[in-house]
Amino acid sequence: MALNTHHTVAELKGVRCSIVEKGITPDRASHISEILAASGFEVVSEEQDGKVTVGVTDILFDPVMAAYNHYLKTKDGKVVTPVIWFHNDSQYKGLYWLRR
Repeated sequence: MALNTHHTVAELKGVRCSIVEKGITPDRASHISEILAASGFEVVSEEQDGKVTVGVTDILFDPVMAAYNHYLKTKDGKVVTPVIWFHNDSQYKGLYWLRR
């Protein structure tokens, strides 16, 4: 059994990948892919019925650990925080301790 049950490995375009996000819009997929590529990961994405699945070829990659442990960088070299990661996600409601 996996330590993190949310960590999924699947095949995208014939390559085994660690799934970063699934069922997202093309704009969101572009944003995430840009961050992952700038951080040195090989990104694989697959579109089906207008929804995109984004993965990386490093099957040990865990997006939650990467975001909160500051492993990801923008193309400008800034550390990716959850605010940057979720910046164009309509379901993101901001950091819970800052909500009023």
